[in-house]
Amino acid sequence: VQLQASGGGLVQPGGSLRLSCAASGFTLDDYTIGWFRQAPEKEREGVSIISASDRRTNYADSVKGRFTISRDDAKNTVYLYMYAVNSEDTAVYFCAARKGRLVRSAQLQARYFDYWGQGTLVTVSS
Repeated sequence: VQLQASGGGLVQPGGSLRLSCAASGFTLDDYTIGWFRQAPEKEREGVSIISASDRRTNYADSVKGRFTISRDDAKNTVYLYMYAVNSEDTAVYFCAARKGRLVRSAQLQARYFDYWGQGTLVTVSS
């Protein structure tokens, strides 16, 4: 199982960005994929997940209505579309995978994910 996150960079406040998580070595439909982020001197936090099989999604309150997660099985890639970004979105973003689904209360908790990609840095600044 391998995950490769990409798409980070410098974006102005109010701008948008698309992060990609390319998966290999497993069938995407069998895994729940999550995006997490870690800002300097802060703990890693769950941003969004897309569930195995049913593709149900979940978002942290801080990004709800601004971020969208989606999955392209043909490309074995999960995307995180980030809109109306602000300085609080500055962080290293990681994608992670876990086989099967999680109960909603656990979906945004990093400790339930078994496979992690390297991070991609998003900096929101003018």
